[in-house]
Parts: sequence; structure tokens; C-alpha cells
Amino acid sequence: MTVSEDSALWLRRYHPAPHAPVRLVCFPHAGGSASFYHPVSAALAGDCDVAALQYPGRQDRRNEPNLTDLGELADRITPRLAPLFDRPVVFFGHSMGAILAFEVTRRLRESAGHTPAALFASGRRAPSTRRAENVHQRDDDGIVAEMQLMSGTDAKLLGDEELLRMVLPALRADYTAIETYRPVRTTVDCPITALVGDADPKTTTEEADAWRAHTTGEFRLRVFPGGHFYLSPRGAEVIAEVRETLRTAAREPSRR
Repeated sequence: MTVSEDSALWLRRYHPAPHAPVRLVCFPHAGGSASFYHPVSAALAGDCDVAALQYPGRQDRRNEPNLTDLGELADRITPRLAPLFDRPVVFFGHSMGAILAFEVTRRLRESAGHTPAALFASGRRAPSTRRAENVHQRDDDGIVAEMQLMSGTDAKLLGDEELLRMVLPALRADYTAIETYRPVRTTVDCPITALVGDADPKTTTEEADAWRAHTTGEFRLRVFPGGHFYLSPRGAEVIAEVRETLRTAAREPSRR
């Protein structure tokens, strides 16, 4: 497989901007896919090169084995992102994607000397916090109930048994990966902005604020009205936040 083919396997660019001065790499949530970030790509088209990760086991990669270890997934992603650092890069991760973006940031620094210009950690408590969760051990109905609680899944999908059978293996694998993740107290040296909904059942404001202990750089906390998927109805505000960070990053040299 060539480098370009490998990149196309892992990264989706819905509005390619190869000459943009800055890049945004998006990490999906548990059970999510690259297409979740299509609206983000559309909103930022022309301003930056938006690349959304496509994990194995979903959509056009559904025939590949799902990964159930978050560290292994981070190990697989890291070398695919290293070539993107020919210009400033900003990471955005939602829910499981926030922890994954953090772990990839750690690995990129160690393996290639790269550091993103900023990291957005959305809808996820800090890596040093822990809750006892066992969604991945539930039966299929239990996982569907969790999806309904999060309110981030199209109601049509939840009512379509055939579609559910297609997505449940990836969802169970992702829940296994994030629920067996062991808390860490390590830091990164890029600025972190934590974003959270004030009614998120999975992350309190205090748990989101705990991200400040994981960076030696600047830290900001933004609290929005809404639940775990607050960023859908508050998309314009989130995009404005990201756009300002991208503009700042574009004025600075790529961090090494």
C-alpha cells in the first residue's frame, strides 16, 4: 500500500484544502465515524485542511477487525498523522476521541518530535479521572439504551434492526477501548481547551476542568448548554472557537 493509499484509508477529507496554512484533525467518539465531522469540514472549507479519522470496523472499513484497546488504536494512528506536520496542526476530539487525541499527542512527541498547536478535548473527563463503567459488557439492548441516553444517534438508526447489527460491533469495541483505559497523570505541552455540556451525564464541569492538570501550556474551559452531544445544536459557537484557534495557529510555525 502506498503512503497516499494508507492516508486515504485512515483520513477523510470532504473539502480538500492542500494549500491551507493550517490543518485540523478530528477524532470521532465511540461508535462514531469520520462523517460525523462533515459539517465541521463544510464550515471551515477553505480556511484549513480538515482531516477526519476513520477508525477500522465502520462504514467503508466495516470489514476490518475492530480494535478494543485504545493504546493500540493510538499506536496505529500516530504514524499516519506524523506526515501532516509540515504546517501547524490542531487536534479536536469528542468523547472517546478526546482521550485518543491526547494519547496520540503524547506518542507524536515521543516518536517524531511533533506537537499539535492546540488540542480540543470535547465531552470527555480528563485522563486522570475515572468512573466505573461497563457498557461494553451489556447485551445489545443495554448498548442501545446507552445510545439513547447520549442522544447522539439518529432515531431512524435505533429503530432499524439491520443497521443496528452493523454498527453494534464497532460500538461495543469502542466502549471496550475507552472503558478499559487506565487513568494517567501525564502532561502534554500544547494548549488544551476543554469543551463540555452543562448537562452531560458522562462528564461534569469539574471532570472537564481536570484537563488543566494535563498540559504545561495554556488551558481554557468552555461550558455550553446541553448534554453529551451539546456540539450539534451549538455547532456555530464551537466552530467559532475552533476557527479562532486555527487563525492563531496559522500565524505560528509548526511546533517540533
